Amino acid sequence: MTSVLRLDGVDRSFGGRQVLKDVSFDVTAGRMTGFVGGNGAGKTTTMRIILGVLAPDAGQVTWRGQPLAREARARFGYMPEERGLYPKMTPREQVVHLGRLYGLDAAGARRRTDALLERVGLGERADDLLETLSLGNQQRAQIAAALVHDPEVLILDEPFSGLDPLAVDMVVTVLRERAAAGAPVLFSSHQLDVVERLCDDLVLIAGGTIRAAGAREELRAAYTLPRFSIVVDGDAGWLRDQPGVRLVDLDGARAVFEVDPPADDQAVLRAALDRGPVRAFGPVTPSLAEIFREVNQ
Repeated sequence: MTSVLRLDGVDRSFGGRQVLKDVSFDVTAGRMTGFVGGNGAGKTTTMRIILGVLAPDAGQVTWRGQPLAREARARFGYMPEERGLYPKMTPREQVVHLGRLYGLDAAGARRRTDALLERVGLGERADDLLETLSLGNQQRAQIAAALVHDPEVLILDEPFSGLDPLAVDMVVTVLRERAAAGAPVLFSSHQLDVVERLCDDLVLIAGGTIRAAGAREELRAAYTLPRFSIVVDGDAGWLRDQPGVRLVDLDGARAVFEVDPPADDQAVLRAALDRGPVRAFGPVTPSLAEIFREVNQ
């Protein structure tokens, strides 16, 4: 895996208040990186520094090992959280206009725009004024605008905001296509369930500092407790009496428990089998929401 975009030791303050402190992480070619944090955690400030809208007080952003320059940023695709399109223009007019600003000729901008608007489900609304569209459809137009110049990198701030589940699935498909073609994709979102099923890598930020970063499955493994789930015939309350076992949750035949050495999960499984059939047994993998809560404690 090749890291193409890197933040190294980035600090930023506003009016004496530090909002980013020693922010460092990598965005890898061909992978989806989810950037997760609460309101005010520093996600948007970080993205604006990557794009050159803000300058860091310290640290640097590099692209393919070199300081990120304006020429490279021109090949980035960006979608801000605040919708930045003109309400009195149509999606087709706006996306064509942006394509021309990025250097496409008129015919190429129109072809690319029409294909993208169809791809994001706006083909039938391409000539309606943006202000007449739902918030979800405005978001679709914004995504088309970010893609019109076939960017090398995608940076999206809350791309799923205002989208219904079908539209989320469409956007997920489009972003996966971009990643599969080799583009690094960095996106922020409060919708942890979407991030969890979409991203390859995770960056968790809180209070302006990076609390965890890495491949999704590596982070899950790092934060996995010795916790297991079991489903038996009958009541599983007997687990209360097992040495080294702590019940976390009990609902009749289903239980979630933790084990302390020298006890182990296999000893619990053997004890369960001695009592009768075991319908399900296995480790409990933490969700992104659980990891997020833990790193924010």
